[in-house]
Amino acid sequence: MLYNYIITTFRNLSKNVVYSFLTIFGLAVGLTAGLMMLLWVQDELSIDSFHKNTPDIYLIAANFKIDGKTQTWGNSPAPIASFGKREIPEISDAIRTTRIWNTTLFRFQEKVSTEHNGIYVDPGFFNVFDFPLIKGNAKNPFPNNRSIIITEKIAEKYFGADDPMGKIIQVNDKDNYVVSGVINNIPATASQSFRGEWFMPFIVVDERYDRKYEPNGMEGDWGNYNYITWFYLKSGSSPEKVAQKLTKIHQKNQPNAFTSNMHYSFLPLSKFHLYNADGTEAGIQSVRIFTIVAIVILLIACINYINLSTARATKRAKEVAVRKVIGANTIQLFRQFLGESAMIFVIALFLALVFIFLLMPVYNQIADKQMTFNLFNPTILLILGVTFAATLFVAGIYPSILLSSFQPLQIMKGKFSVGGNNAAFRKILVTIQFTLSITMIIGTIIVGSQLSYIQNKELGYNKENILQFSLRGEMYKHLDAIKTQLNKEPEIKKVGFASQNIVSLGSSSGDTDWEGKEPKREFIINQLSGDKDLFDLLGLQLVAGEGFFNTPADSGRYILNETAIKRMGIKDPIGKRFSFHERKGIIAGIVKDFHFASMHQKIEPVIFFYNPNWWQIGCVKTTSQDASKTIAAVEKIWKQYNPNFEFKYTFMDEEFDQLYKTEQRISTLFNIFAGIAIFISCLGLFGLATYTAETKIKEIGIRKVLGASVTHIVAMLSKDFIQLVVLAFVIASPLAWYIMNQWLQDFAYRIDIQWWVFIVAGVLALAIALFTVSFQAIKAALANPVKSLRSE
Repeated sequence: MLYNYIITTFRNLSKNVVYSFLTIFGLAVGLTAGLMMLLWVQDELSIDSFHKNTPDIYLIAANFKIDGKTQTWGNSPAPIASFGKREIPEISDAIRTTRIWNTTLFRFQEKVSTEHNGIYVDPGFFNVFDFPLIKGNAKNPFPNNRSIIITEKIAEKYFGADDPMGKIIQVNDKDNYVVSGVINNIPATASQSFRGEWFMPFIVVDERYDRKYEPNGMEGDWGNYNYITWFYLKSGSSPEKVAQKLTKIHQKNQPNAFTSNMHYSFLPLSKFHLYNADGTEAGIQSVRIFTIVAIVILLIACINYINLSTARATKRAKEVAVRKVIGANTIQLFRQFLGESAMIFVIALFLALVFIFLLMPVYNQIADKQMTFNLFNPTILLILGVTFAATLFVAGIYPSILLSSFQPLQIMKGKFSVGGNNAAFRKILVTIQFTLSITMIIGTIIVGSQLSYIQNKELGYNKENILQFSLRGEMYKHLDAIKTQLNKEPEIKKVGFASQNIVSLGSSSGDTDWEGKEPKREFIINQLSGDKDLFDLLGLQLVAGEGFFNTPADSGRYILNETAIKRMGIKDPIGKRFSFHERKGIIAGIVKDFHFASMHQKIEPVIFFYNPNWWQIGCVKTTSQDASKTIAAVEKIWKQYNPNFEFKYTFMDEEFDQLYKTEQRISTLFNIFAGIAIFISCLGLFGLATYTAETKIKEIGIRKVLGASVTHIVAMLSKDFIQLVVLAFVIASPLAWYIMNQWLQDFAYRIDIQWWVFIVAGVLALAIALFTVSFQAIKAALANPVKSLRSE
């Protein structure tokens, strides 16, 4: 029996090559797109899931109530970890981490290279998180402050097959670090915050503190929210109660108006990758969107199969009648046709797997991931199994019921028809297909428009033709000479120095005070240290007061943006006393507001101060689009002071684009999958148009004999399909508006959804459908009517 079903299936496939191709290829493309999207979803959901202590690990977040609104930071001051661990019994361990942003020079004997992926961590890092040491003592990973733990990659790079334990790596031609441990390379399923290649003791951060301003160093600095802190709680502990205790500890050690409006909260490690620090949704939105789109594409592919299978029902009516006459019952026929559906799905699934293996490298490149497709991976098998079963159920049941329900007597009398309800059902499915496709077209246009808006919006500063490079080693001692040398180059317009990249400023605390300050008026402020030329180089506009003069007196002068002045609530601020982190000075100038973060956020307060000890990057404004000469000039000077360091540079506009890297990547993937959805819909539409032309071939012949034109016949055959697409457009428009309006709410600066977006999407869908249907309609209209009528 099974053998007979298989033979029958392949016979039917070979007899109807066009329909077989449309059915199998449409399913294969749908399965390919759906499975690849689900792979992306699975990869996102698996980030950080490999840590066995995940249920008890929490990120501490600081929440500040300012002007009636709560602002949350995922960072915290260093002492909260040590105080919390010491005073709260529910805390098993506290781990602080901060990335080593500067390029670092490693030297071992004759091997010298620059490295870029270091992290300062507390000793418990390797016990709390699942980054086990291959070599070394996990209980005491850093025997002293000059210990370093490296990954296998770094170990192989510098030591080859030799044992690296106890070997000395000279860092930045200054400090000697002893290798005290080796760990496996950090997996791709770890969050970016954990992806380091070497790890140094967190206590080294304390060495950077100026005891003049902070006598107790790092452990006394309650106002510096620059560190990520994880708390490993004892099982059964209440995160809410622990967070409350930590809040009280902070307020006790830093009693002021600012901390009185502050409280701590916890974010579970399981949510760290996909949620914001305050627990609101972030990346999880993309996961949901991709899951829905994957289901939509699979549904469109299933609709194709149902439509094409039911449309071809009349071709198999006599086969069903003969089988029933010779004894086959309804259940047997149902099993046969369901088995045929299963076989077609197996063929489509095999093709889909081939496509996935071929496309995976390109897909990884677009998605910026390292996904693998291993058929024997339990998760992959589960995805395949659920997808196969669900798709087969949706697409196979109805055609099987329809085909097995044919009445042999009616068929033999020639009174059989599959019109009526079946035709109406096909129209409903086509409408659903194009409703989903048009919704995706509208979404694609709106996403593209929003990305274009935020990338081209006036920022308040000029990011074009600005080269940035790190200040290293001996350069700090010769900043004036470096600026003089660079300014002599004809391609260089301006040179300035800054503490960090203006595109993504780091936040400071609200440790500010000023003349006339109201007791409860506090706010969070972002900080940037720079010199006089930085303002001209960036095109920042002073709206009041004056800038820096590159003199020691500038250390007591502060420049604030308009938003900061508004938050302070003072009039005539120029010349008034102001202190920042207890460094007293005056307000010297006010700079016009500018965007220094993603358009997801509103413009926040900024303070500029003058402190050359903080400067870490040099900025060079070029005079032309061709930056090659500028790069060569900067590199020459770099090598003059740092012959052993690798010269690294970036352009500010490229750094700005990185702010929207995730959105751009998701947009690209969404465009691709939206195109696939439309393509699959068109395959089905083409098949149905072909079927319609075949069923009306005699009617077409009679009309042509009676004088009907080709245009008239094409219009007749296309009319029903066009009406369905128009109906789909009417349904899709409000649906797409609602979905995309919700998505846009995540941006502080966003476009208004314009009416023309819907018109463009509707016209595009109509044009695609018309082209698809017209091709077959014209072919039928041009056919010789004699051939269709000669048997009449």
